[in-house]
Amino acid sequence: MDPNPSPRKMRILKYVMTKIPSFKRRQLQELENERLARPYALPETYTELSERESYTELAERVSHLTDDDILANIRAVVVEVKQIRSVIKSLGDRPDPETVDLARLRYAEAESPVAGQFDENAEYDMEMEKRKRLAKRERQMLQKLYDTAKSAGKLSALDKRVSSMLPTIAEEVKEEMADILQDALMNGVERIDLSRRRLPFVPEAFGKLHTLVSLDLSSNKLTAIPESLAGLKSLEELHLSSNLFESLPDTIGSLQHLQFLNVSRNKLTSLPDGICKCRSLLELDASFNQITYLPANIGYGLINLKKLIMPLNKLRSLPTSIGEMISLQVLDVHFNTLRGLPPSIGMLKKLEVLNLGSNFNDFTALPETIGSLTRLRELDICNNQIQQLPITFGRLVSLTRLVVDHNPLTVPPPEVVAEGVEAVKVYMSKRLYDMIVEEERRVMWEREEQAQQAGWFTFLFFGPAYGPGATYPYLTHRL
Repeated sequence: MDPNPSPRKMRILKYVMTKIPSFKRRQLQELENERLARPYALPETYTELSERESYTELAERVSHLTDDDILANIRAVVVEVKQIRSVIKSLGDRPDPETVDLARLRYAEAESPVAGQFDENAEYDMEMEKRKRLAKRERQMLQKLYDTAKSAGKLSALDKRVSSMLPTIAEEVKEEMADILQDALMNGVERIDLSRRRLPFVPEAFGKLHTLVSLDLSSNKLTAIPESLAGLKSLEELHLSSNLFESLPDTIGSLQHLQFLNVSRNKLTSLPDGICKCRSLLELDASFNQITYLPANIGYGLINLKKLIMPLNKLRSLPTSIGEMISLQVLDVHFNTLRGLPPSIGMLKKLEVLNLGSNFNDFTALPETIGSLTRLRELDICNNQIQQLPITFGRLVSLTRLVVDHNPLTVPPPEVVAEGVEAVKVYMSKRLYDMIVEEERRVMWEREEQAQQAGWFTFLFFGPAYGPGATYPYLTHRL
């Protein structure tokens, strides 16, 4: 070390020390004094102690540096660190992991092959939603100004006349609701259509319409339905599509006569367990949502369900109980993230239409039990990663439409697929027959092998047997 460092070197060192606050002895001492001055100060943690010691040790080492090149490098590093800190500060706080995952998911959806088909509609919807928000905000501001002026008594005759000519949407909704409820209660109305009214809520009084058979609340701004709707004991049809629902009440299971339920185009992530109690349900449409799973016991409850429409969700699997839907005729789960089907799918003896298309990379095989669907007429498995059709495929005697595009199929080969569904069934039937014959040959060979081994054992230990009076010398000797 140079005992007499040059003033120029010391100036560089002083500059470096001023740019790195952690190197300042004075600041370190102030922090230590502040810590000791705290009442009931706790002992330093291992991290605090190690950081303080490392700062002190580093400051001690830097103070003895004399080489111009090293000091120049330190200065460059300080500038770079300062720039990086400035950039990080400009980015703001780090987002939470859920926000990051959601952003990644949206990016992946935007990059998917399907995204291109909906870009135009998405842009239109976003523009319309933006205009609606602006219009709503303007109405709220005007209403607020009006209420303020009215409360202050500052409305002129002209203002009052104009305000009376322009009632707010909320007032119109309330008046319309009141008229509908009054008419329904007095006349026992069975059907009410309130679709496309931009309704923000449904009055609790609707639960008193015990004669109501059909209720259409689709294409509104609803975020929840009142618990009182459980009182609609005669309700058979409930349309809730194109709203803002994120969940459904569990009391929906009280609608024992409900046969048709449409909750498509909402923001649902799951279906309530109470839906398993809707035993009269014949058709359930929950497409265009974000549902990740179905209730585990849904098959045991919806034994009369004929149509289950669940495309464009995020289903990873179907519950085993789905095999208990003995009345199911149509199952549509395309555009999900299914990894396969449960073997119980073969129990759906009345199934006629099965759409498994566009589950992409996760869907790699069909269960062999699918061969039990003897009434199946249409099967769509396009845009998956299926390499072989199940060996029982030839048993689908009613199948007339098969879509297998965009799969890495090797069995049956592409030339057979190109000939049509009948050629595929014949090919797979022959493959099954050959496998059965081969299995029978193997079993017969094993039996002969066992019989031959048993014969040598009998001859060795019992000797040759001739007729009913034959003797066995070895056995006699042992006895």
